[in-house]
Amino acid sequence: MGDEEERWNQKKQTVIDQIVDRLINGDVATKIQAAREIRSMIRNRKSSAKIRVKFADAGVIQPLVVLLCSQLHDAREVSLLALLNLASRNESNKEQIVTCGAIPPLVKLLQFQNTSNLRELATAAILTLSAASKNKQTISDSGAIPLLIQILSCGSTQGRVDAVTALHNLTTSKEPPTIVLDATAAPPLINLLKECKKYSKFAEKTTALIEIVSKSHEGILAITKAEDGILTLVETVEDGSLFSKQHAVGALLELCMSSRIKYRELILNEGAIPGLLRLTVDGTYEARNKARLLLDLLRDSTPEKTLSLENMVHEIAARVDGSEKTVETAKILLHDMAERSMNMASSCTP
Repeated sequence: MGDEEERWNQKKQTVIDQIVDRLINGDVATKIQAAREIRSMIRNRKSSAKIRVKFADAGVIQPLVVLLCSQLHDAREVSLLALLNLASRNESNKEQIVTCGAIPPLVKLLQFQNTSNLRELATAAILTLSAASKNKQTISDSGAIPLLIQILSCGSTQGRVDAVTALHNLTTSKEPPTIVLDATAAPPLINLLKECKKYSKFAEKTTALIEIVSKSHEGILAITKAEDGILTLVETVEDGSLFSKQHAVGALLELCMSSRIKYRELILNEGAIPGLLRLTVDGTYEARNKARLLLDLLRDSTPEKTLSLENMVHEIAARVDGSEKTVETAKILLHDMAERSMNMASSCTP
């Protein structure tokens, strides 16, 4: 059995070497066929992980990147598909593809309007490559981010999903500098959040991006000008997953902190209080803190009401359209808020 396996491995290596030779030394038609065979061998083998490594070690990535720069549609398409298969579940291949110069031709393909299949494949490739931490800065510096934002509005359904995930990958880098999203991302992100299930992984990524957009003044204006922008965030606080809620309340908090006078009533009028109250109890640690801070900003703090717990309860509980338990939660929360306010006041007293 060992000898048979050895002979099979040698035969497979011979096939790989032949494909690589044709990819490097053949004419364009031969190279295109070789790229197709690379993709086919990876897709149709149980040992695809090993074959990815063997092809990369044999030197296919550089000639595939060169083929990606061709003016022929078929050459671009087959090289893209081969590179996608080589990059799948292989961090080293992802990094090597970027090192070999794949990002500039991919960015050019993101600009294509009439050949949407190439743009969609390029978006998928950027998504796959952006998962490797070493690639994030190169992709960010390439001009890909504005093009991915455009795809949020005009791409196919799959293209939009891939664009959101790619942007999320790029903006969650643990290494500086932190990437800031342009305010133009706000309207399409709000629209995508409206359409998806608020507790989905896609919603988590979308709300994370919206929270990033909310960090700038222009982003805040874009979120509030988007149709149902604030309402969509409030609905996510109510119905989202733990992390969707965390990002949504973070965005609402950014709004209210930027101008309490301007955004307090807008947030209250969308019925934010019940969801925020629940979030202070069952949210993540970060979400609970943000919800409490936002509730502090949303309550009426005119001089005659500042220290009146009863008035605070009436103000918020009157807005709660829910059970007695919800109103009781409001009372507990407001008591906690009042205690924290008094503690802060006493700590500031000389």
